[in-house]
Amino acid sequence: MRNISVEEILPLLDSEDKVLGNKSFYFNNIKPTDSVNEESLDWINPLIKNKIEYILKSKAKIIICDPSVVISEDMARNKCIIVVKNTKLTFLRIANNFFVKKPEYEIHPSAIIHPEAKIPKNCHIGPLTYIGKSEIGEGAIIQGRCYIYDNVIIGKNVKIKVGAVIGGDGFGYQKNSEGSFEKFPQIGGVIIKDNVEIGSNTCIDRGALGNTIIEEGTKIDNLVQISHNVKIGKHCAITANVVIAGSSTIGDYTWIAPSSTIRDQINVGKSVMIGMGSTVTKNVPDTETWLGFPAMPLFNNVRILRKLNKSE
Repeated sequence: MRNISVEEILPLLDSEDKVLGNKSFYFNNIKPTDSVNEESLDWINPLIKNKIEYILKSKAKIIICDPSVVISEDMARNKCIIVVKNTKLTFLRIANNFFVKKPEYEIHPSAIIHPEAKIPKNCHIGPLTYIGKSEIGEGAIIQGRCYIYDNVIIGKNVKIKVGAVIGGDGFGYQKNSEGSFEKFPQIGGVIIKDNVEIGSNTCIDRGALGNTIIEEGTKIDNLVQISHNVKIGKHCAITANVVIAGSSTIGDYTWIAPSSTIRDQINVGKSVMIGMGSTVTKNVPDTETWLGFPAMPLFNNVRILRKLNKSE
């Protein structure tokens, strides 16, 4: 383990952040709170009550805390305190920079690549992955056993985890006069913008005639189904086991909690929060929180609960 000095982490701090106390200390590991030692980098969750007590009890010499903590001379002498607005964000930046192994850019020998696929040298394609006649951006990481169909555009620094399927046919059918199903043509594509992350065993279907689109910075968890013609905005969080049905639109900065379902042709606005296990059957305006089955605005759920309590 390499010893990392305080000086080395300064470029990762914001201009208004402060480093107080003994700057000669170093760290060489990150650990859970109950396993922190003298050579760990530690951080204080801003939600805990007695932060001074936490600092005094922590074995770590270097601790990240928020500005609400008043640092005494004694603490400054025995610790190095890094004062920042967002302790978790600062910690993860340092941890990612020094402790997370960066993948090597390579195409595994067992991967199958269409001869007309556009793939840069600086990307990673894992074992047993198939890449169709598609375009992969620089810095992309596509792990093993993924299947990328034709007509898929993947942006820069996209990460796709094991077993994801991108660009398969959507579930589009029409019944004929005999009551049997005839398939609607699924000839569109998928566009995934820069810095998107897609979890294991997630499926993103191609558009029927146009494209399914995932805008930049959005993070998609494991076991998510994104159907044909869906459009998801920038910097959204789509958590595990979510289903987004065809032709729905999700606005920028929206959070959809685990096991939620968005029915087809629904418009979910910007900066919305959808609660865990909700079923959304109506359009959701910007900045609102909806939950329930069927989902409704949070204040409606509170009003219903109050009525039920009064009737008991």
